[in-house]
Amino acid sequence: MSGNAKLSPRELMELAIEVMRQSVPEPRNDGKTSPKVGAVLVKPDGTVETACRGELRQGDHAEFTLLERKNRGNKLDGSILFATLEPCAPGARRDPKVDCAERIRLARIKEVWVGIQDPDPKVARKGIAHLERNGIKIHMFDRDLQEIIEKENKDFLLQALERAADKKKPVEIVLSPLENKLPAAMMADFRDEALELYREQARIADAVGSIEFNRRLLQQGLLKEDDGRLIPTGFGILLFGKEPRSAIHQAGLLASMLYPNGEQERKEFDEPAVMIPDLLERWLRDKLPNVFDRSRMRREERPALPFEMVREGVVNALIHRDYDIEGGKCQIVVTEDTVTVKSPGKPPLPITLEQLQSFTAPMLSRNPGLHFVFARMGMAEEQGFGIRSLRDRAMKLGLPLPRYTWDAPYLVLTLYRSIEAAAKTLDQDVLKSLSKSEQKGWQWIVAQEMVTSTAYSEAMGIPNRTALNHLKRFTDLGLLRRSGTGPSTRYKVFSS
Repeated sequence: MSGNAKLSPRELMELAIEVMRQSVPEPRNDGKTSPKVGAVLVKPDGTVETACRGELRQGDHAEFTLLERKNRGNKLDGSILFATLEPCAPGARRDPKVDCAERIRLARIKEVWVGIQDPDPKVARKGIAHLERNGIKIHMFDRDLQEIIEKENKDFLLQALERAADKKKPVEIVLSPLENKLPAAMMADFRDEALELYREQARIADAVGSIEFNRRLLQQGLLKEDDGRLIPTGFGILLFGKEPRSAIHQAGLLASMLYPNGEQERKEFDEPAVMIPDLLERWLRDKLPNVFDRSRMRREERPALPFEMVREGVVNALIHRDYDIEGGKCQIVVTEDTVTVKSPGKPPLPITLEQLQSFTAPMLSRNPGLHFVFARMGMAEEQGFGIRSLRDRAMKLGLPLPRYTWDAPYLVLTLYRSIEAAAKTLDQDVLKSLSKSEQKGWQWIVAQEMVTSTAYSEAMGIPNRTALNHLKRFTDLGLLRRSGTGPSTRYKVFSS
């Protein structure tokens, strides 16, 4: 198609999905569903070309069709590619087939937009990593479009996860040293209770210790084979090891409870990662102080924050932290007003802090092997940060929205335990500078994703001029960020 009318990245993502829907399924006798994949190429002159899986020949990948069949011999230096599924990584295809990530590199494409990660935990993010390491800029599709791709490929994704235990040629790309076998580690270092918990919650029929069960762990990258022996990898020890911290010092979770009277209680969770969420819940259940529900005439005690939100935050921290940062470990700090979860490392590129705070971050796993296990156990979304469930739960309960901030070297998630907490946790000088009505207004704002002066005026029962003065005050104090002009002006809580 002609490039006369320049399309925006969003429009090109949408075009890739339209093309994806035209994919031609391969006739198979084994019942396997082939993926629907669409690819869009934007050349430097603005020309746009497209291809879908199986378009010219059954089984051909969309990228192969686009780059090799439609553009063989053409100079594509500086082009931009949009693909609805992560390009396959080096080593993921049987020789002599060339993987799509390598084809993209050889075509000198400068930028790639990826729809969703490869569903196989052994190869997820490795195609992306190969491109990044060769200087190709990576973006992810918008979150809502990723969800469309997943919905359109529901059957394929389910089958792909089931096939994750099938034998595959090892992939050459290593995302983390913890993918490698640990020196001196052995199967006896796994804790049977942790393995059994995984088997039960993931509904695996094979018995712990059986050949088939170990084969699953092997193909998920949690074991390595060495001269006929099975050796745990770093991620395997993190998830199931009897003493993870003896081999990986940054493993585990440090919990702190700060009571209103100034007392502090600490607890270190050094158990296998799959056991930590349940152990943390047991420790917190009797310790989380209740607050009075002042929205009712009758004084009634209730938990200030559902543990599901705490679990989501902690599991995300364990999965997505940067384990290359050896000096830090995941932390949770509980006070009368907040639950704060700290995870070493910035969000994995290309996810930004702003995307996290706006609850629009694309689905992407830093450590796919860990994510696969927690997702199979029902404790994490298949690909994302679980941020929407955190937002939705807070909005349902009328609590301030969770807040993401960066405090090097930690990505910090703050969960507010009451509507009053958002004001109480402000800097004291800022809090003192706010009038009572402004403090009340701030409590309402932090429970919204975005506000207008009209909505604020109506919610607070104040004139629009007063509402504008409040919003300007919050903006001047750096609490809000303003966008748009006139009637389309919007205000959003600023995340530093």
